[in-house]
Amino acid sequence: MTRLDYAVDLQAGSEEQVLKRMTRQPALASTDEMTPRPLASPERFINREMSWLEFNRRVLEESGNPAHPLLERLRFLSISANNLDEFFMVRVAGLVGQVHAGMSELSDDGLSPSEQLERIGRGVEALVAAQQARWTQLRYELDEAGIVIVDVGKLSKAEMDWLQDHFLLHVFPVLTPLAVDPAHPFPFIPNLGFTLALELANVQDGRTMSALVRFPNRVDRLLRLPDALGGHAQRFVTLEQTIVSFSALLFPGYKVVGQGSFRVIRDSDIEVEEEAEDLVRLYESALKLRRRGSVIRLEIEAGMPESLRQFVTGDVDVLASGVVLIDGMLGLDELSRLVALDRPDLKFTPFIARFPERVRENGGDCFAAIRQKDLVVHHPYESFDVVVQFLNQAARDPNVVAIKQTLYRTSADSPIVRALIEAAEAGKSVTALVELKARFDEEANIRWARDLERAGAQVVFGFIELKTHAKLSMVVRRESGTLVTYCHVGTGNYHPVTARIYTDISYFTADAAIGRDVARIFNFITGYAEPNGLEQMSISPMRLKKRLIEHVEEEIAFARAGKPAAIWIKCNALVDTEIIDAFYRASQAGVKIELVVRGICCLRPGVPGLSENIRAKSIVGRFLEHARIYAFGAGHGLPHRQAKVYISSADLMTRNLDRRVEALAPMRNPTVHEQVLNQILEGNLKDNQQSYRLLPDGTSERISLGEGETPFNAHKFFLTHPSLSGRGQGLGEPAVREKRRATRR
Repeated sequence: MTRLDYAVDLQAGSEEQVLKRMTRQPALASTDEMTPRPLASPERFINREMSWLEFNRRVLEESGNPAHPLLERLRFLSISANNLDEFFMVRVAGLVGQVHAGMSELSDDGLSPSEQLERIGRGVEALVAAQQARWTQLRYELDEAGIVIVDVGKLSKAEMDWLQDHFLLHVFPVLTPLAVDPAHPFPFIPNLGFTLALELANVQDGRTMSALVRFPNRVDRLLRLPDALGGHAQRFVTLEQTIVSFSALLFPGYKVVGQGSFRVIRDSDIEVEEEAEDLVRLYESALKLRRRGSVIRLEIEAGMPESLRQFVTGDVDVLASGVVLIDGMLGLDELSRLVALDRPDLKFTPFIARFPERVRENGGDCFAAIRQKDLVVHHPYESFDVVVQFLNQAARDPNVVAIKQTLYRTSADSPIVRALIEAAEAGKSVTALVELKARFDEEANIRWARDLERAGAQVVFGFIELKTHAKLSMVVRRESGTLVTYCHVGTGNYHPVTARIYTDISYFTADAAIGRDVARIFNFITGYAEPNGLEQMSISPMRLKKRLIEHVEEEIAFARAGKPAAIWIKCNALVDTEIIDAFYRASQAGVKIELVVRGICCLRPGVPGLSENIRAKSIVGRFLEHARIYAFGAGHGLPHRQAKVYISSADLMTRNLDRRVEALAPMRNPTVHEQVLNQILEGNLKDNQQSYRLLPDGTSERISLGEGETPFNAHKFFLTHPSLSGRGQGLGEPAVREKRRATRR
């Protein structure tokens, strides 16, 4: 591909125009129109689905960030494509189901399901065009870097001979050529199934037939040619071109006269009947049904002949609006396979996560380190191994009598589950809450539940009507004739793989009040008895939202009394209307609110008369921002040592606050309070390298440096600066200390 080809394909910079207009919200009502009844109009909310598309645009935009290495930019493109698939499988599928059922309930921003689908369609069309434009650019850059996707027609004879041998050995045996006629009906195409449609002509009499070749899941979409044949470059051909080239081996006596690929996206959400008697069996059967969910989207290569298009669309049951022609490569998520290439020069510099110094100083004894003082560990900068070590130590310690653990998502070969199994086999009382409703991880969780039960653990599946999303671990240890409870409260899953790329907080404590609260929460999950009288923590759906709103109301009272009033929030999504309206009331009272919302944000910041005291931003970068932190100035402004600071498993979404079991834990110890507020949260607010400003119309723009402003990348900073738990002082450089003093004054 030449630079001229790339320039033509990109159409003179149209990619950026597409990116900027793809999810723009309808114009906000004028200030005069909104001021009389600012909390009564649905216009005060941004549409949830359009806000998500805007977030995915930010992910895609990182694929063009020159600060990232090439394969990391390709990873962002792959992630944006995978995100979009899941969006259709769950969110769009739900809206399509509402339309089919004749439902007309309006969204919080006043749109019907059909109106939302119409806007989503326009936004997705622009997003897909931008993805393909980005792929064109990245493919050219990959060529220059020696990673080349070659057209089969340009291969040498030696390369074609090798490719045919490879095809016969590794591909041909797993392919099933399917002629489609009255005796061979159109087959079922599984979710995300990639299929090649062929129009074939008999070489003897010229009669034509239509046929399909489904791509096996376990055969790579990109086949790598031997390095010896391609010099120094790493060269690949696509599976679809390979199959077409050797179609005579699949359909002897026929030649290809037309071809094209397509893929389907199916409804993959699961609904649970409230009266289900056996949750495990219900989910096992539901998972089988998921594979046969209704088709929500049918993506067809734009180059497919019209006759083949009619053949495919006539047999795949999908709404006409769900049929989409893709001018480019289907299934861009599969480019993640190129990201796995051994090219460290094209990836982020590897790092070694720090191990908490206090645990190391205590000879690796987690219990001794926690007894000294509460401990906060900031992942992935600090190793998740300390969580695994905490549970491994508990499993092998003869003084430990009981372990209780929630499991929402975990890895395929989970060291957490292995530790629980070891503890159960050693005769300790082990209780595991395995959440079967963890979307797309249900199958793995069922397997873990069976393994734990066989080891003798008590396995509980939580509630039918509530999803248990709290991240809690509790170890009861016999010490000096009494029982001491050690707790781990997290913002992220017990998943050692995602813990290397998600930013999360682990909080360890032997605080007796927290221990009693965690015990009460486990009793609620296992025994359905509502935990009355929690001393320090709050949980949803009972008290968590109410506690947050009470803190907002306190800040409003401080502002009206002329005292400093401020709220700092870091979360992944802000959707709940009660919380948003509370923030609006606070803004109107003069409370200064800073929001770091990675994904969906349905609040409109910076609207005069409504939210002029609210600023919102999103950080999208090397790591997935995942920690939830809620901080309130308590009459002192922020940051301040008297501020109320919490970490939580809950985002500010109605599903988290009203339909899930979530936990909110206060940071009371001065050291962990300082680390969470003045290091982690303040560092995110200070970032100006990976941050996007969220705008009132629902769009966002990359934050640029102001005059005299120093660049600050939160991810890079935390990689290179030890946390307070590691004896460092984090954001304690003189300029920031002065900023704190000025804020407190």
